[in-house]
Amino acid sequence: MFQETPFNELPMENLAKHAQGAPAACEAVTASAGTAPSTTDLHRPRDLWYARAKAVIPWGVSSNFRYWGERETLVVQRGEGAYIWDVDGKRYIDYRLGFGPIILGHAYPEVVQAVARAIQDGVTFAMTNVYEVQAAERLCRMAGVDMVRFVNSGTEATMHAIRVARAHTGRERIVKFEGCYHGSHDHVMWSTASAPLGALGSRRSPIPVPSSSGIPSVLRDKVITLPYNDFEMLERTVRDRGHEIAAIIVEPMMGNMAGLMPVKGWLTFIRQLCDEHGIVMILDEVKTGFRIAPGGAQQFFGVQADLVTYAKAMGNGFPVGALAGKREFMMTIEPGAVGVGGTYCGNVVSVVACDATLRVMEREPVFETISQRGMRLMAGIHGILDRHGIPHVIAGVPAMFGVIVGTDADAALPRDYRSVLRYANDDLSHRINWALIHSGIMVDPDYQEPWFLCYALSDADVDETLEKFEDAVRAVLRS
Repeated sequence: MFQETPFNELPMENLAKHAQGAPAACEAVTASAGTAPSTTDLHRPRDLWYARAKAVIPWGVSSNFRYWGERETLVVQRGEGAYIWDVDGKRYIDYRLGFGPIILGHAYPEVVQAVARAIQDGVTFAMTNVYEVQAAERLCRMAGVDMVRFVNSGTEATMHAIRVARAHTGRERIVKFEGCYHGSHDHVMWSTASAPLGALGSRRSPIPVPSSSGIPSVLRDKVITLPYNDFEMLERTVRDRGHEIAAIIVEPMMGNMAGLMPVKGWLTFIRQLCDEHGIVMILDEVKTGFRIAPGGAQQFFGVQADLVTYAKAMGNGFPVGALAGKREFMMTIEPGAVGVGGTYCGNVVSVVACDATLRVMEREPVFETISQRGMRLMAGIHGILDRHGIPHVIAGVPAMFGVIVGTDADAALPRDYRSVLRYANDDLSHRINWALIHSGIMVDPDYQEPWFLCYALSDADVDETLEKFEDAVRAVLRS
């Protein structure tokens, strides 16, 4: 199924509008539309469940990104198709989809049934299992890679990819780009989408900014952070320091920065520099893999990396990841020499979910359906913001796009992390997104997280979403 030619010609790339004469209400609003729920009912199921969660889980969440505040953090009861229900019984059309893994729909029957059947015969054997082989064959065929090792998460995949690249080259430094997120291990938690603009230093001499306390300062010397989409900076850095660089790790589109796209030729340029300087190109497809095309970003953009990392959509929500790539680089992995593994790598639950999810993708019009509905959403949201005079950029692709509300109608359109932070109207975005959530449209409160679509989303869901988006914008601008 993999095609070397690009899958998509980017019909909606960075849909943007420099609105003229935006009303003053756009600049600073004090709406109640995005405020916390009323305190009159302190004993609803959500409050009781969240109190229990806080007693035994730090902040009541198992990932910091799930914490929205004491009153706003939700507790979910169940999901089905394109919907989730919280413990208060409220239904939401889900555009977060677990930060992107749900590509078919919550509790997709074919995937759930395949896992349920397989686990009757055991789940973990510390040996190769038949399901693992089947899933690996299908993944290699669809993604256009030679070999794959299964892991359990995107963090594991990027961690192992960097180790393999260092072992393959005998070098230690890596290049990563500001605003890109590659998991929660110490080697890549530098200058991610939480880094303050003022801490990044000069554009010509960026400062790697740790994303958490507890990251050893000595690791700063192992990472070079650069602006995304900056050809000159990357070329100069590789020319001067290429002999030190093991890998360039890059998101093909900025999955933690509203789906901002690579400018034309950016990924090809990285590929060329890696070839010229003996650097391993790692394409982090944890968010784009099996989401934006059957063969992921490699197929979509027509670029092949040396190593590719996958997770999220490849298992429709089951915990699975993969390190894949060209045989030459994958065979750097060697028992007793270069380690890639873990007790649960290739477990039956994960690989059966992966195989079933990819099987549906091969058989049904998953990508065509998502693309059609995503195009309607992108165009509809663009039209609403345009009519209300709100400057904005809609970046990304139909399966995974971001809405960046701007502060200045005359500002240059963003192309990297720094320019997004300068362009974005955080306050207005936050208020619109909270108004959507309260109306039953589950987006992330933070505009930096893209909207994700699933196969189960219907045209009626799109209609409802656009209607409520219009209502949310009107309510926020009126207040």
